[in-house]
Order: sequence, then structure tokens, then C-alpha cells
Amino acid sequence: MGPDVDECNAVLIVVGSHLRAEERDRPLAYGLRTRIEHWRDMHAEQLGVPLTPLVCTDLWYLNHQDLQRRPTICLGGPGVNALAAINANQSDDEDDDQGGPEGASGGEPRVTIMIDPDFTHLRVGVWGTDTELTEKGLELFCDRYLDAYLRACVTQVEPKTD
Repeated sequence: MGPDVDECNAVLIVVGSHLRAEERDRPLAYGLRTRIEHWRDMHAEQLGVPLTPLVCTDLWYLNHQDLQRRPTICLGGPGVNALAAINANQSDDEDDDQGGPEGASGGEPRVTIMIDPDFTHLRVGVWGTDTELTEKGLELFCDRYLDAYLRACVTQVEPKTD
């Protein structure tokens, strides 16, 4: 990850390596990174640990197992982000015949936010059926969940691995 970044403090924002994701989702990811940095700066006195938001691609994330233990916000849908495809598939398996996550299938325009509302698992997925809906989904996530999510990120103790 580089000598100046301590991976134990990273919050990853994962975008697809698909050209459409690079064009449309990466700018949203950089905006989210800025929001997280602003939140961190506003709460710096309260935080016991630094928080470093990093934008990376799905391929980098999936090929580096140590990153997969970090809090992660996956931005962009299964068609352009391999991590979103994996998460949606796992959610489909967990939901059995209930149709998977909202927005995962069907032809209707939808926004999908995959999140554990108890913040036990700090992996989030946000996407829409088009760029505008992905933007709306990200705004909805930020308005409703970002503060609590980031508080969970800085207070959750990561289990030791050998």
C-alpha cells in the first residue's frame, strides 16, 4: 500500500476496473473520499485512530487478501465492478428465493444499498441502474449511514490473524 499509508487505518472505496466505472464511478469515489476526509477532520479530536480513505479498483482489492479485512465501500454495480458482483451473488444465496438485494435484478430503474445496519460487517455496496441513480444512492448512503458507518470503522476492533 506504500510506506506512508498504514493499511490498518484504511477505509477502502472500491470501483470497477471497467472503462465505464473509471469514467463514471471513480469521480464519485473521489467525492466520497473527500467527504470521509472532511468527516475525519471534523471529528479528529474524538478519534482514537487515524482514518485514511483510499480509492482502488476491484482487481487490486480482490487480488490482495489483506485489503479484504478492511472496511470497504463498493461503488458501482455488478456489471462494472467485480466486487459488487460477488457481493450481490452472496446476497442472492443468503436471500434464497426472496429475489436478492433490492435493485439487483429486473428492468426497473433502482438504487441498491447493501449494508449491515448493525455495522458488524463493514462492507457496503452502493449502485444504481444508471449513473444518476448511482449518484442518488451514494447521496442516500451518505445522508443516512455515513456518520454511523465511519464511527463503526474507528471503533471496531479488527481480529488478529496469524
